[in-house]
Amino acid sequence: MLIELKKTTKIYNQRRPNEVTALYDVSLTVAPQTMVCLQGASGSGKSTLLAIIGCVLPPTSGRASIAGKQLSRMPDRFLTKHRRETIGFIFQQFNLLPRLSVLDNITLPLLPLGISPNERKARARKLMDQLSISHRENFPAGQISGGEMQRVAIARALINNQPIILADEPTAHLDSRLSMEFMQIMADLKTAGKTIIIASHDALVAEHPAIDRIIHIKDGRLDVP
Repeated sequence: MLIELKKTTKIYNQRRPNEVTALYDVSLTVAPQTMVCLQGASGSGKSTLLAIIGCVLPPTSGRASIAGKQLSRMPDRFLTKHRRETIGFIFQQFNLLPRLSVLDNITLPLLPLGISPNERKARARKLMDQLSISHRENFPAGQISGGEMQRVAIARALINNQPIILADEPTAHLDSRLSMEFMQIMADLKTAGKTIIIASHDALVAEHPAIDRIIHIKDGRLDVP
């Protein structure tokens, strides 16, 4: 399995007065080249689960294996490297730098990797062509439409060709047409071999035919019917 969690627990502020257990004994597997919709209310543990899968947080106990690496056994510097090589993130607010050009926003994740400027531009331009935003290459990211911002965010998530894509409420600020366009892009990425987890309350996401599985989380536990 590309993603495997076994009895994974996450405790914040452990052994302190403000200790909080965000995940309780979560066991989950996600096979390669599948697309999963993760659903849960605010405070359900959804963000913590995404953070563990995204190699942002190690579990407090249990096993979390992402792309063949056990997170609890990895020092922070190797965890950061594994995240860069393995996970592409698409955020709800896009997290673009509005004064930087579209091209520069897309290539940002490559800057710490020592990749040459020419290679960075070549990778970005290939993705911009695929996502039909080449005409915006030199525009400041703050001056393009919401749908175009979404495509820039997708290109940035794909720039290092990571096998796993995590998207946090990616259609929250999009209308139904743009949401369907986003899901078609995700479906095409799944067909191309990506594994995708989308945290979303949007029925257009959950009901899309490319979604293979819906996972519900409640009070830090997977809510299995």
